[in-house]
Amino acid sequence: MSLKKGEVTALRKIYGETLAELGKTREDIVVVDADLSHSTMTMLFQKACPDRFFNAGIAEQDAIGLACGLSTCNKTAFVSTFAIFATGRAYDQVRNTLAYSYCNVKIVATHAGITVGEDGATHQALEDVALMRAVPGMEIFVPCDGVETKAVIKYVSETKKPTYVRLPRTNLPTLFDEEEYQFNPYEAKILKDGSDLTIITNGETTIECLNAAEMLMQKGINAQVINMHCIKPLDCEIVIKAAKKTNKIFTVENHSIIGGLGSAVCECLSENYPAKVHRIGINDEFAQSGPQRELMKFYKLCGEDICETILNFNK
Repeated sequence: MSLKKGEVTALRKIYGETLAELGKTREDIVVVDADLSHSTMTMLFQKACPDRFFNAGIAEQDAIGLACGLSTCNKTAFVSTFAIFATGRAYDQVRNTLAYSYCNVKIVATHAGITVGEDGATHQALEDVALMRAVPGMEIFVPCDGVETKAVIKYVSETKKPTYVRLPRTNLPTLFDEEEYQFNPYEAKILKDGSDLTIITNGETTIECLNAAEMLMQKGINAQVINMHCIKPLDCEIVIKAAKKTNKIFTVENHSIIGGLGSAVCECLSENYPAKVHRIGINDEFAQSGPQRELMKFYKLCGEDICETILNFNK
């Protein structure tokens, strides 16, 4: 089913629907889940292709190992669970079994960042991107809406590379017109042009940054907004162009400011075109427990907060 611009939907639901659609024509696709298929939405694939769905139980290390084993039998394996478990609990298996053997396995992790909400710090993956960035050969995608999620899942299903896809729990508005949307896996998109400063973001903070840019415009500041849906490999070319154009870079992410999108942008610029970067995200701390929107507000990741931070930084 086509998504309409502005339509609000859960990206994990789009993930499950896309998997089920692919599974009907692709006998090579198998899915492993760690007893969270109703939350990760892989249950939709289970209904469509029950003989190619495997529940490893609450055993994330075994889920990664099982997916790797299936990939050695010419299968394209997707493995899903919450981001905190996929990257933290199963890190050894991800590094030494999946990545070291360059298995054709796609980790699609849901409930990433603070928006897992009331489940609290033990379930909030704030360092998952940092962990996956450090794994050799691992590619990382963080889509911002349903259209982009669908494109990412279809793309990674066609590659043989180890991949990490990060999805939130939150329902998000559809930003792209599906009929006009063109996906380049490694090319970031300028969602709003501007000349005074650049905001680089991805995932669920993208809509917040677009809102912040509108607020900044009302204050006479013309901000450029870039959607960096692929963190690794990073589209360094667009980052360098943005630094040369505006000389002020702000990164915004639902992740620790250590090791995530902001760090990747800083690494790129420090080696190619040093420029001032201000990282907006979760500082070096465990986050609080609470309703999703209240947490976004508390950690200053809502549009009005991002706007205020940028205005204060510009004083």
